[in-house]
Amino acid sequence: MRRNHLLYLDGLSVSFDGFKAINNLSFMLAKGEMRAIIGPNGAGKTTMMDIITGKTKPDEGEAYFNGDIDLTRHDEAEIASFGIGRKFQKPTVFETLSVSDNLLLSLSGDRRALRALFRPQSALERDRIDGILDTVRLAARKHDLASALSHGQKQWLEIGMLLAQDPMLLLVDEPVAGMTDAETRETAKLLKLIAQTRSVVVVEHDMGFVRDLDVRVTCLHEGRVLAEGGIDHVSADPRVIEVYLGR
Repeated sequence: MRRNHLLYLDGLSVSFDGFKAINNLSFMLAKGEMRAIIGPNGAGKTTMMDIITGKTKPDEGEAYFNGDIDLTRHDEAEIASFGIGRKFQKPTVFETLSVSDNLLLSLSGDRRALRALFRPQSALERDRIDGILDTVRLAARKHDLASALSHGQKQWLEIGMLLAQDPMLLLVDEPVAGMTDAETRETAKLLKLIAQTRSVVVVEHDMGFVRDLDVRVTCLHEGRVLAEGGIDHVSADPRVIEVYLGR
């Protein structure tokens, strides 16, 4: 069954000092699918992402990527090389470098490889960077320092830096936190465009934004899946209202 999914998590559990952060969690993501993850604080959303990226090892259960890659047997660097990219809530761009140079470092496969900045760019690299800049709405800012970008634009730049690594799966954590309404709407369009060519998992609290994404929604609570389905179905679930939406 796992061969039919890009991401296959089954029966995962993990405890920290007696607290069960993940409790018999099962989650499956198809190739080319975008999914939104919602849930109250402490529901296990971050720990789930940590397991997928190798930061945390589960006490039990299975985690497979792209068929046969057992994520529990690999470290963070290896998992990233398999095609899983993660964007945290707070942007981590190089503020003293231009927008274009941020992408160039990511293209090199190692953002510490500063030597990439001191050699001529190939035509292929230039075309790739320009294409990413168009995708993330930053073509007009390519020569500006990253520090000059708005908070929302820095979020887009970091998404572009992930795209430069050409992942099969993007994990995006609260991408619209702190954004303006206009930036939030544009981010929904951006992620829907990205999801045309790769799989995306979005963790988000902004329910208006989740509705704009118009994708299948998974609500986590106490380390397990509480409800799953379309936004209207999940939003109407009495359990979801009680533990999350009604708060």
